[in-house]
Amino acid sequence: MTLNVTASTDPSIMFSCTETPLQPLLFGVPDKYMILILPVFAYWSLSLFFYALDEGGYLSKYKLHTPAEFLKRNRVSMRHVVQDVLIQHLFQTILGAVLAWQEPATYTGCESRDILAWALWLRHSFVRALPLMPFIGIDGTQLAKEFSITMPLVNSGTSGALTKPEVLAASLIYWIVVPAFQYLLAMFFVDTWQYFIHRAMHTYPWLYRTFHVRHHRLYVPYAFGALYNHPLEGFLEDTVGSLLAFKIAGMSVRQGMWFFTFSTIKTVDDHSGFKLPWDPMQFITDNNAYYHDIHHQSWGMKVWR
Repeated sequence: MTLNVTASTDPSIMFSCTETPLQPLLFGVPDKYMILILPVFAYWSLSLFFYALDEGGYLSKYKLHTPAEFLKRNRVSMRHVVQDVLIQHLFQTILGAVLAWQEPATYTGCESRDILAWALWLRHSFVRALPLMPFIGIDGTQLAKEFSITMPLVNSGTSGALTKPEVLAASLIYWIVVPAFQYLLAMFFVDTWQYFIHRAMHTYPWLYRTFHVRHHRLYVPYAFGALYNHPLEGFLEDTVGSLLAFKIAGMSVRQGMWFFTFSTIKTVDDHSGFKLPWDPMQFITDNNAYYHDIHHQSWGMKVWR
């Protein structure tokens, strides 16, 4: 694969393309609205799955607590838990719908142009690195010949060609490296955001008594109660934190669909009350169902001060 290019560094000049609106991924519903639907659907469907396991007595050997403990130790009814979670989902959906309405349409058709831009960046980076290569024992000119890179290169003012290794590397950057970095950045941001808010809730008595104590009425956590919070705490910690992570990471709407849905699944799983040996969510981090269950016990409610 060889793309013939000119000396210009403007991909729009070197590669013409036609953008068309990106078709919805699922059921004909625009992605910018599906991003609101999927996390809520994941929350309730996964919660119902764990509820069915619990009610049917299935996989009971992997439960962290007995049904008797569930009835005796929790300080709030399931009806109130479901009611408060529905309120949080309502606030979350209203804010998301307002932002989605302002979100510009997503287009496709110019991915090759963007890959070309990355390939040119790699080419120019290679050229800039040539004078430094002898210091680390690399013959840059010979390396260029081995990769069949035509000299002079594209930034010299003459025609050049991008080679298969350059295009392949650029494709990997575009399709894998950049999205992976965006996901990692978003996860790092939201995890840090939630950590410090959660820590503050356990550090300052007024914050704990006013807001966070509601979540800890569940001494025996279960899936439906994953987002059982004071509305203001839930809005600030979960909704605002996730939206900021989405924006800071520069995710597309479709990336956000998977990011928000995955985050929801992890949250529900952590509160499920089950430690399933084949559950991949239990091995991603040590912050899993078992760890979270300890935190919900009266002797596990750490206060940093």
